[in-house]
Amino acid sequence: MADKLTHISPEGDPLMVDVSQKAVSKRQAVAQGRLRITKQMMQAIEAGTVKKGDVLKIAQLAGIMAVKRTPDLIPLCHPLLITGATVTAEMIASPPTLCFTATVTTSGQTGVEMEALTAASTACLTAYDMLKAMDKAMVVEEIKLLSKSGGASGAFTHPETGTPSHG
Repeated sequence: MADKLTHISPEGDPLMVDVSQKAVSKRQAVAQGRLRITKQMMQAIEAGTVKKGDVLKIAQLAGIMAVKRTPDLIPLCHPLLITGATVTAEMIASPPTLCFTATVTTSGQTGVEMEALTAASTACLTAYDMLKAMDKAMVVEEIKLLSKSGGASGAFTHPETGTPSHG
């Protein structure tokens, strides 16, 4: 069985896949995470009265910072030269939700899906941390890869999102 797994050596030990023979290509991944909050939290964010500061901007920055730390968190991820990373924030009124979308790009031999997912997750967790004094019943939900492009496997689009990203 171990000889059929990509991240397990023939002896059964974990390994980081050797990507040195893969072609360099432009790669992009887009991931999203949602934090379900209360109407009162939404109003506090809009009014700028959250005691810890600007929830959306700090969560966006935390997401971007997380991109650079992904290989420290996910054991078999390759350290990558990231060429771009953005995290956008959207407030959805009903049900009250913060939606964070991360886009990560590189030109390399392996993709950036894990970096985008880590960014979206970290943005949600940061917003949770900033709002938890108001209510701890928030729910982080729908962490998902929306799209990816580049590499041998080509484009992927989550079935719920529509057209693929071709960055």
